[in-house]
Formats: sequence, C-alpha cells, structure tokens
Amino acid sequence: AGEGEAAAAAADRQALSEQELSAKFDGIASQYLVLMLGPAIVGYAAYSLLYEKHKGWYSWVLESGVNVVYAVGFMMMTPQLFLNYQYKSVDHLPWKALIYRALNTFIDDLFAFVIKMPTLHRLSVFRDDLIFLIYLYQRWAYRVDRRRPND
Repeated sequence: AGEGEAAAAAADRQALSEQELSAKFDGIASQYLVLMLGPAIVGYAAYSLLYEKHKGWYSWVLESGVNVVYAVGFMMMTPQLFLNYQYKSVDHLPWKALIYRALNTFIDDLFAFVIKMPTLHRLSVFRDDLIFLIYLYQRWAYRVDRRRPND
C-alpha cells in the first residue's frame, strides 16, 4: 500500500502544473498555521481578558486585534519556507527580494533596540529574524540549480 500511495503521489505531482502545486502547498501550509495559531491567539486573548489589567473593553479589543495582526504577519511569511522545503529549491526566491528582506529586518532590529515599544511588537521583530535565518539556511541547503532555465 505504501508503494502504491507513493506512486499515486508522484503521478499527482507530475499532473499538476508548478503553479497549481505551489498553490496546493501554500494552502496546506496556511491550513496548518491557522490550526496551530488560531487556538493560541484565542487563548492569549482569553488569558489577557482574565488576568491582565485593561482600561476598558476597547483596550482589550485593540490589543487582541494587534495580536491577530502579528499572527497574520507570521502566517504570511512562513508558507514560503514550506514551499522551499517541499521543492527542495530556492530557485523561485530572487536575490533582490532576499536583500530587501535583509535590509528591512536589520532596520526593524535597530528600531526594536532603540525605541521603547510593547513587548509583543519587539517579539514580532525577532520573529522576522528567525524566519530570515531559516530563509538563509534554505538558501545554503538548497543550492540554486544554474542549469534550470529561468521562467
């Protein structure tokens, strides 16, 4: 049964175009992230409501909304890591985008150390660093295939 499933998966992979395959992997990654982060967001909002002091309901709703924005920011960056892992390639990740991400991450880090800001925002900045370091590792681990034609 294992060999039959593997052969079927290989046939499915060949049948789908690269764009459809990308969309499929992106959907899988997003689904897992929502399943993992959704309960964490709701749990933290409930914890915050019960155990932390807020000036009013508006303050709690605003803080919970900001936490959702941070989680969605994380969820929008990580499917690329999953795509890179599934393809075992970073050919589709251009250097210009990587350099832009590096500069953006460096500037965010600088401001996170210099400017007083909420702890969750500071953590979101370092979350970007973690994602960037994983990108760099994938860039090293999955070398660019120079023989592959550019799209």
